[in-house]
Amino acid sequence: MDLILTYLKVFVTGGLICLIGQILIDKTRLTPARILVTFVTAGAILTGLGIYQYIVDFGSAGATVPISGFGYSLAKGVIQEIDKIGFLGIFTGGVKATAAGIAAAVFFGYFCALFSKSDIK
Repeated sequence: MDLILTYLKVFVTGGLICLIGQILIDKTRLTPARILVTFVTAGAILTGLGIYQYIVDFGSAGATVPISGFGYSLAKGVIQEIDKIGFLGIFTGGVKATAAGIAAAVFFGYFCALFSKSDIK
């Protein structure tokens, strides 16, 4: 029963984040790129304010997998590096914390580009 409750919390958290994104798409004139930046920025700001950690504690992967989780990871990495090495952590922390995800995105993007045919429209 505890596992079902965990899955439900993950689903609801991720679903609410997606719902916000869908509302932004449907009700505003924001481009997808601006919505993406908004989510990353919101994740970073909410992490800096200590709010996003409560969302992650409640919804775990439902909060860390969406793009707002990338902002959370960036900000969390910066905070940890500042505690560890000081001011220089502002510049290195975010990259260290998200390096694996960035590398995977580049690798799989390249891999998919090898096997797809681009078409100019």
